[in-house]
Amino acid sequence: MMGGRQVAQGALFYKFSMEEHVPANHLLRSIERFVEFGDVRTRLAPFYSSTGRPSVDPELMMEDGTFSRGDFTYYHKGDVYFCPGGKMLTCKGTIVNDNQLMYRASKYDCDACALKPRCCPKEPARKVPRSIHEGARDMARDIAKTDAYRTSRRERKKVEMLFAHLKRILRLDRLRLRGPCGAHDEFLLAATAQNLRKLAKGRVPPSGVGAVGK
Repeated sequence: MMGGRQVAQGALFYKFSMEEHVPANHLLRSIERFVEFGDVRTRLAPFYSSTGRPSVDPELMMEDGTFSRGDFTYYHKGDVYFCPGGKMLTCKGTIVNDNQLMYRASKYDCDACALKPRCCPKEPARKVPRSIHEGARDMARDIAKTDAYRTSRRERKKVEMLFAHLKRILRLDRLRLRGPCGAHDEFLLAATAQNLRKLAKGRVPPSGVGAVGK
């Protein structure tokens, strides 16, 4: 019989105490009596699992009301950010935290800004981190919005379904013939069998499927 583990295993599971992490003089404690999360928990209860690791408390998922990076506008041409108040944040090009660039606003601009309580209430000026890979991500996001990408994604799904069918239904999980010619012939035979199977069920295979192995 296996013996029970006697040491605490809290580190293996999600554990967070609001009492331990929120200072006694924090603003949230002053407004806590005006905010009720009971209805939020009731509405989210059907989406939480009763097994496995505990779900994240909805209170921890609420934003503190300050501006996030998404509220700042980035301009590729000048490599600068503009805050919701229209002020510029620039970067010196120094990489921090291994893969981030830090864009900083002027303290002079932040001190005179009416939005400072919502932007950087505890800092002299606002800083916005940006990954060095964010440019590639922005390009990928722009491509994902095009009609050509949507068409490509739809066509890829069709091809991936055919490959999945070959592997799971026709058991083509590995090639048994050696060499490029053997692999070509085996895959061509499998694709032919797949098309014949569709024809037997009264479905016409998509055009060009028989030439997949070419």
